[in-house]
Amino acid sequence: MPSDANVPGSGAIRTLIPARIDRLPWSRFHTRLVAALGVAWVLDGLEITVVSAIAALLTRPETLNMSPVVVTGSASVYLLGEVAGALYFGHLSDKLGRKNLFILTLAIYLIGSGLTALTLSNGPVSIFWLFLTRFIAGMGIGGEYAAINSAIDELIPAQYRGQIDLLVNGTYWLGALGGTLGSFILLNQLEPNLAWRLAFLLGPVLGIVIIVVRRNLPESPRWQIMNGRAEEAERSISQIEREVEKSGKKLPPLDESKALDLRPTKKIGYVALTKVLFQEYPTRSVLGATLMITQSFLYNAIFFTYGIVLARFYGVDERDVPIYLIAFCIGNFCGPLLLGRLFDTVGRKKMISGTYIISGLLLAVSAVLFQADLLTAFTQTIAWCVIFFFASAGASAGYLTVSELFPLEVRAKAIAVFFCIAQLFGSMGPVIYGALIGDGSDRFAMFIGFLLGAVVMIIGGVVAIIFGVNAEGKALEDLAPPLAMVGRTGTTRAEGAAKPTIP
Repeated sequence: MPSDANVPGSGAIRTLIPARIDRLPWSRFHTRLVAALGVAWVLDGLEITVVSAIAALLTRPETLNMSPVVVTGSASVYLLGEVAGALYFGHLSDKLGRKNLFILTLAIYLIGSGLTALTLSNGPVSIFWLFLTRFIAGMGIGGEYAAINSAIDELIPAQYRGQIDLLVNGTYWLGALGGTLGSFILLNQLEPNLAWRLAFLLGPVLGIVIIVVRRNLPESPRWQIMNGRAEEAERSISQIEREVEKSGKKLPPLDESKALDLRPTKKIGYVALTKVLFQEYPTRSVLGATLMITQSFLYNAIFFTYGIVLARFYGVDERDVPIYLIAFCIGNFCGPLLLGRLFDTVGRKKMISGTYIISGLLLAVSAVLFQADLLTAFTQTIAWCVIFFFASAGASAGYLTVSELFPLEVRAKAIAVFFCIAQLFGSMGPVIYGALIGDGSDRFAMFIGFLLGAVVMIIGGVVAIIFGVNAEGKALEDLAPPLAMVGRTGTTRAEGAAKPTIP
């Protein structure tokens, strides 16, 4: 098996590690990797849904007796924690490695969410404790987004990267579904003060199991070699190749023309990242920001107000809202699951633009039907399921886009930045839609709100048509040459450049 070698007289390292990763057939190792790392989105979906389901319960005298402002404020604190965690741990992930961070961030989430369950009855200290523990849990999940997306992209072979990224991001809705069912069972079977505490422990129980599995995963060999850790990278990639061979899979031959010459660069911070994003990759930055902002706006606007819409416009009892959420979650999960493969075959540009525009057009049609009072609670939910079948695939592809189109040395930080931009603009959605809903008497105002969401998604699709990148099946190093690559002159790797062979 070829190993990395020093390039005589240059001080650089010559490596085939990226090519060795991308040529691997799918194996049990990759399945284990996806299961261990993909839980991040399950936990976030579960966490947000649980908090939404038990929010009213925390205002009761027999539980925490907190005001609605405090309870909803704790949700905002959680989101702020996600932003802080993404930025801080995104930087550490690029600096210290993917494995160190995807274990640390999960542990932080476990601690934060677990301690939330110990919150005592209302009072200044209890409110502070609730806010503190929700912020800590949010930091852990925010850090997961940056570290996990980076690790998955760097460890999954190029031919599978699109569908796996979409599937993993789509599992958010499995978490939401689990949170809905779990909360429903707990709230109806146990006394309130015990039920809400156990609800906050659903995520940590799952996380404890997963953290053990994660400890046995290797570090990203791509990250190691780009940071000059040639011997460690060789051990990691050899471990992966042995696991693949133990699965009964034969390793395909290596294309030695794909060797890279690397000279590790100094670690760069967010100021330097800004230069990379907006001087080297301005159109990709516009693309990533647009995709993340548009999907975040629509999702936050609909997801956080769907219950109010059902109650105010269709007369649905609030206790029955979780039933409708179950259908909503299933539609959102099926989109990335069933359409994901097409992002690797039909192509990124066509599928991303298509899913955004189709979901926008369908939302516009449903808005017209809503205004004409032709929908019921059931048919409105069916409409949302179909709309978000496409929108969910597109939204997941937004995360894929910002994680595969920038150099490895800044990948986690780039994901963190775009995630935070999305959260900032996405938080405007519920506020705008909440104001439009009002007391439910002005159907036209909500009609305008739905049209606004439709236009936002179509804009995302149009930008994807203009600035989209055909990244399907391509190595990460071909899409965005590492900053450490010797002779790096542009934003894409030179085609047909002569590459020396490995000794």
